[in-house]
Amino acid sequence: MENYIVSARKYRPSTFQSVVGQQALTTTLKNAIAIQKLAHAYLFCGPRGVGKTTCARIFAKTINCLSPTAEGEACNACESCVAFNEQRSYNIHELDAASNNSVDDIRQLVDQVRIPPQLGKYKVYIIDEVHMLSQSAFNAFLKTLEEPPHHAIFILATTEKHKILPTILSRCQIYDFNRISVDDTVNHLSYVAATEGVQAEPEALNVIALKADGGMRDALSIFDQVVSFTAGNITYQSVIDNLNVLDYEYYFRLTDCLLTNKVSESLLLFDEVLSKGFDGSHFVTGLSSHFRDLLVSKDPSTLVLLQVGAAIRERYQAQAQKCPLPFLYQAIKLCNDCDMNYRASKNKRLLVELTLIQVAQITAEGDDVSGGRSPKKILKPVFNQAANAQQSQSGAQAVAQTQAATAAPASAPSSIVSDAPSTYNTSPAATSAAPSAAQSPQPEIKGQVLNRSTMRVSIKNPVKKDNGSATVHSNQASSVSPVAAAVQEDFIFNEKDLNYYWQAYAAQLPKEQVALAKRMQLIRPVLLSDGVTFEIVVENEMVGKDFTVLITELQNYMRTSLQNSKVRMTIRISEAAENNRPISRVEKFQQMVTKNNALMQLKETFGLELY
Repeated sequence: MENYIVSARKYRPSTFQSVVGQQALTTTLKNAIAIQKLAHAYLFCGPRGVGKTTCARIFAKTINCLSPTAEGEACNACESCVAFNEQRSYNIHELDAASNNSVDDIRQLVDQVRIPPQLGKYKVYIIDEVHMLSQSAFNAFLKTLEEPPHHAIFILATTEKHKILPTILSRCQIYDFNRISVDDTVNHLSYVAATEGVQAEPEALNVIALKADGGMRDALSIFDQVVSFTAGNITYQSVIDNLNVLDYEYYFRLTDCLLTNKVSESLLLFDEVLSKGFDGSHFVTGLSSHFRDLLVSKDPSTLVLLQVGAAIRERYQAQAQKCPLPFLYQAIKLCNDCDMNYRASKNKRLLVELTLIQVAQITAEGDDVSGGRSPKKILKPVFNQAANAQQSQSGAQAVAQTQAATAAPASAPSSIVSDAPSTYNTSPAATSAAPSAAQSPQPEIKGQVLNRSTMRVSIKNPVKKDNGSATVHSNQASSVSPVAAAVQEDFIFNEKDLNYYWQAYAAQLPKEQVALAKRMQLIRPVLLSDGVTFEIVVENEMVGKDFTVLITELQNYMRTSLQNSKVRMTIRISEAAENNRPISRVEKFQQMVTKNNALMQLKETFGLELY
């Protein structure tokens, strides 16, 4: 019991070859030693527990080894290596900058640098957590770091490189240590377990590696903890129970419920997770990672990004085939939004449940708002119902009038004039007396004229009333065909028609032009005296330029909708929005004098001046 050593210390690498997950850096250091090209200062930076200080110690021992091996490793047999292994070497000094960060500590270090080594070639100074040095300590260290004695080598280690002064960084060779991959961590844990005689399932070691988040020291510490919990028999279930990790099974079951739109089962499953003591934020984060793993499992080329065990990998591949790509994209987005809003939410459980409801409805059929979409806004015409009813009532009469017009085209009227052009509800008599609309042999043209007849009338062939009956220009009807007359004639419209189609155009704009649509909804076009030109009033020149670009498109839309080829659009800048020139105090006083002359007498009486 007294001789027990934790795995993180017992299995600490002693050679470059035993360092896990940093092959590129160890190879570089070994080559530098082999060709005798050593820098005077090194900076090892990276996450915690990835081997920065370990590599610094191995490097310091190797450069002082009296008889290195052919592979560039320390022999561990010479006096220098034995002294280092027994922690009595005077050539290697370690300084913890977290507790020795004052100027006096650095000055004491500088004084020791001058003393040459008694055994070996170099004196190596390893300064751990160097970013904790104070500003004054950094400044006191600059000169020595730039021009140390030929026998001195500095190795600085830190987890926060951004906190180190640029003047320090420029004097060092920088080595960036990477996080150790899950596969490398699992392999090393398997080696430790085999050495210690511990039975361990691969899935259990994979969970430990994921929990360590790229740090080997953390992985070995968790390994010792789980060994104590399981008495030497590490299983997947024991690991997730001991580490408070949510089982993959919950996420697989929940995904099946979400794919089949089972909202109730999803909420019950979430309640079961909460009853086991797991936090909602932890649940959402795990669900996001699960959807991400399903996404990378769909494509064989991205399967290498899936960091799970072999047995669970097959389950991911099987479930990924059931998940459509749009479902995974939308589900990841919803879970990520929930994760970002979780901390600020006052009702956290409701937030997670609402997210599950939305994800469960992604694959639901029909036009819903499951993905956070708003219903489609469709602006329905106001006058279609009246026009359709009128068209159905006069359908039989239109067919009879068409036959009559075909038999005697010279006697057919060419246009109709309404008694009240601005009135939308016409009488049945006026409706039945509209043969020009029924004359057209094409149903599209006939339906179009009938739909607009309650709103506008022709201004090309106006007909004068004579004793309550319409006058027919037979000579013009005989020279122009009925189809050509229906296509070429322009209809009268008023401001109500104009404003209706103006708002209709604004409603059909895409979401990318929502600002323009809202601005158009606030503008009411005004019909000028000529009856075909309308004017819009904008507040400034910038808005005017935006509408100037759309003049052609808006005119074409209005001409087609209003069936008038002469529609024109003009833009005017509001006078109230004109830029006012700032006035001085003298000018302001002169304006006040024009309203009250007594102010000038007051100024002259007291000899006042304006500044």
